[in-house]
Amino acid sequence: MEKSMDLVPGLVVFLAAAHVIALVYWIYRLASDRQPQRQKSH
Repeated sequence: MEKSMDLVPGLVVFLAAAHVIALVYWIYRLASDRQPQRQKSH
């Protein structure tokens, strides 16, 4: 029982990290999609 209780925080951290990475990747992909069109204004 104690082993599975130790596993839960690690799983939560892993899932949170996966979501953050996915969000950052999604934003980065969205930004890189829009960049070429607006290069002249920069």
